[in-house]
Amino acid sequence: MHTQALRLQLPQFFLTRIDRLRFFACPTSSELLSLIVPYRRPFYLSPSLRRAQSLKTAPIFRVGVHPMQQPLLQRNMATATLDMMTLSFLSKSFEDLAIDASTDASKISSAIFPDSKYTDAEKAEIDQWVIAASHIADKTADAAKTDERLANLNRHLSTRTTLLGSKPSVADIALYQRLAPIVSKWSSEERTGEQGYHHIVRYVDFVQNSPVFGLKLENAEKVNIDVDKITFVLKPIDVKAEKARMKKEKEAAAAAAGAATPTDKANDAADRTSNKDKTDTAIGAAGTESPISKEHVDKKQKKEKKEKTPKPQKAAPVEKPLSPALIDLRVGHILKCVQHPDAEKLYVSTMAVGDAPGTENTSEYEGQVVRTVCSGLNGLIPLEEMQNRKIVAVCNLKPVTMRGVKSCAMVLAASPRDDDSHAGPVELVSPPAESKAGERVYFEGWEGEPEAVLNPKKKIWETIQPGFTTTDDLIAAFNVEDVEPLKAQGKTGISKLRTKDGFCVVKSLKGATIR
Repeated sequence: MHTQALRLQLPQFFLTRIDRLRFFACPTSSELLSLIVPYRRPFYLSPSLRRAQSLKTAPIFRVGVHPMQQPLLQRNMATATLDMMTLSFLSKSFEDLAIDASTDASKISSAIFPDSKYTDAEKAEIDQWVIAASHIADKTADAAKTDERLANLNRHLSTRTTLLGSKPSVADIALYQRLAPIVSKWSSEERTGEQGYHHIVRYVDFVQNSPVFGLKLENAEKVNIDVDKITFVLKPIDVKAEKARMKKEKEAAAAAAGAATPTDKANDAADRTSNKDKTDTAIGAAGTESPISKEHVDKKQKKEKKEKTPKPQKAAPVEKPLSPALIDLRVGHILKCVQHPDAEKLYVSTMAVGDAPGTENTSEYEGQVVRTVCSGLNGLIPLEEMQNRKIVAVCNLKPVTMRGVKSCAMVLAASPRDDDSHAGPVELVSPPAESKAGERVYFEGWEGEPEAVLNPKKKIWETIQPGFTTTDDLIAAFNVEDVEPLKAQGKTGISKLRTKDGFCVVKSLKGATIR
């Protein structure tokens, strides 16, 4: 870090909402500690709101300047770059990466993670985190300051998989490189005790092991983390209570901002009196208005207010014709599956189906947006066959709570027709091996846009599902003959279930029913 004036890329938002820091005329590396201060308020948001928040809610570090020094900071703005220690660390895992000390952090991020597209706000956030990472464990800071920074980082990570939420970035690697030596020295109490940094430990373990980051680390280089050794089990975050607390803080801040000094109040009163005097003088100069004309004007104004233009009525939505295309079938990737804690016949799967960050009824797991899905397959399909595998999922059924767990999709499985599906055998419908989570699955000849959510009252799924079957060559298919409303329309034939890469199949069941 240079000992000349600090060079930061800060959006105008930070320059207009600064209240805690002081910027010296020419800060040195030892003085930079006063520029990076933990943001005290954590943000626990539901998945649907989390990624919709702007940059102002994301970082836990705020940069402040003395009002007299703002021009100096603006003259010295530049994007953040990585220090030599971090660049050396990166070169071990990304040998072909052409970077140097002058390359912007956001450009390095895009080079390492080409599948992640960063908004301008996220690029600025990456810069902020790169700067923050270099100070997270500064040896020149006192212990209290370091503890405060770590506590705020821990709170930030409590609702995020990565620093940006779910997207990986070079800021995560820079922060990991700084945190790893510290976490490796922590005791069990510091890691997972009641006051421990649970979320930092989880984050470090994720960054060093996840293929998302692709770090080439020997086992000896990694922080040794025993995932089963938990000293204290944290309670789930009460989102409602946190929102209520944040609302109170906001109201208190607004009240404080609105409170005027006695001098301000006196000036306001004088202004109001002066304005009233001017108005009275103007009325006197214009002459006294007759009561009749005044009454006429008042009635006219009231009439104009009443005669508002009526709002145009919304056009009734066009009802789509009955079709298997109304059902949102996608490739699902089961990342993990466990037994339901309160139902012996149910599995609970954590599944990626291509949802965007912030989608309702989703969460984050290992850097991916996932749904929780219950399936009555316990005892029919071995648990080990439910791990890390591709399936076909129905994604637009209305979520249902099954013995205390909210299920937000359904796994398609085949069983012999007219037999008890709970007696077996049961086989999962498998998409082509090269298919990716979230890819559309459809019946040939029935392409179309699915409903966002199937209306339970219309019983679309119940009407279409009897046509789901398997062919003699073990391909999942749709038989119009088994759906009376479509058969009555004169439609015939069997359509195979497929993705863009090929057909969806079962292992051995021919002429089975799929549900």
